[in-house]
Amino acid sequence: MKPTSSGLDGSRGALAAGAIALIAAATIGGAWFFQLVLGIQPCPLCLEQRYAYYLAIPLALVVALAARGGVARPLLAGGFGLLLLALLANVVLGGYHAGVEWGFWPGPTDCSGPIADLGSAGSLLERLDTVKVVRCDEVQWRFLGLSLAGYNVLISLLMAAFALWGLRAAVARRG
Repeated sequence: MKPTSSGLDGSRGALAAGAIALIAAATIGGAWFFQLVLGIQPCPLCLEQRYAYYLAIPLALVVALAARGGVARPLLAGGFGLLLLALLANVVLGGYHAGVEWGFWPGPTDCSGPIADLGSAGSLLERLDTVKVVRCDEVQWRFLGLSLAGYNVLISLLMAAFALWGLRAAVARRG
């Protein structure tokens, strides 16, 4: 049986969405490995960057199944559009975080800059034993000159490219 244009475009959409789900799951798995196995604790900005992955994994799986099942073009386009927006927002957030790490601009006051309120001297030692502040402006790990925030930018860009490819396939799909 010769594939129709609709089937071919649905396969491309399913492939694009499947790739996004796989890359996002591998990335989150890697983040959890760094945190739980290697003991590299995430800062508040790192945790915020994970939200896009938590959205992308289930949404991309649903979009992949929908593309395979021949769901209406507007629904597929909407799913890919939402993925694209979330991933591009994550590119911006990761770029902001990387800039904070490089000292290009100040980061959020709750995880970067000077520590302003140390409280009373009597409770300071007690609080230091119980609280671990993970700073957003200090890189905990680099590979080939990039921090995890920098790799997040690259990975999110890759997934955004797949989302754009899937969006184009959904828009070009007949039926």
